[in-house]
Order: sequence, then C-alpha cells, then structure tokens
Amino acid sequence: MKNLANMMKSAQQMQTRMAEMQAKLESTQVEGQAGAGMVKVALTGKGDLKRVQIDPSLMTADDREVLEDLIVAAHADAKQKVEAMMAEEMQKATAGMSLPPGMKLPF
Repeated sequence: MKNLANMMKSAQQMQTRMAEMQAKLESTQVEGQAGAGMVKVALTGKGDLKRVQIDPSLMTADDREVLEDLIVAAHADAKQKVEAMMAEEMQKATAGMSLPPGMKLPF
C-alpha cells in the first residue's frame, strides 16, 4: 500500500508540473529566422504563429519564390526550437518519475 501511496503522490506532483509547463509554453515565444535574419517568425511554445517579419528588400515580384522559401525555412527553425524547448520542459516535469522504456509523455 505504501508503494501505491507514493505512486499517487508522484503522479499528483507530475500533474502539477505538467500544468505549470503548459502555462509556461503558452506564454513563451520562440523566434526562428532564415536568410541571415531577413525573414523572422515568432511561434508560441504551443506552436501558434504570432509574428512574421520580412526585410523590405525581399518585397519584389522577382524574389517571390525566395521569400516563400525563406518563410518556410524560418518557420521550420522556430518549430525545431519549440520542440527542443518542449522536450526540455517535459524532462523537467517528469524528473524522478520512472516510465517504462519507450513510453513518452504527453501520450
């Protein structure tokens, strides 16, 4: 019974840490960039796009394809940073919790 009580306590602590992590992710913004900073995008920790900044020199009809590619690349950069931040926060939230091999959170 003692193990069950300890496990329940650990689960409650992890649930609290997960809620804190989710709140932090919602309020955090990550910036990705491409083209030596000529295109920048900002994503929340949840992956919501909040801002796109484009250097005015890219705003010509001739550079349309380049601009489109740079926006995609900047978004991918920001998304990778968000995923890395989420993995780090998840590791903090589940610290001390032993999960079966191969099991990842969130489910």
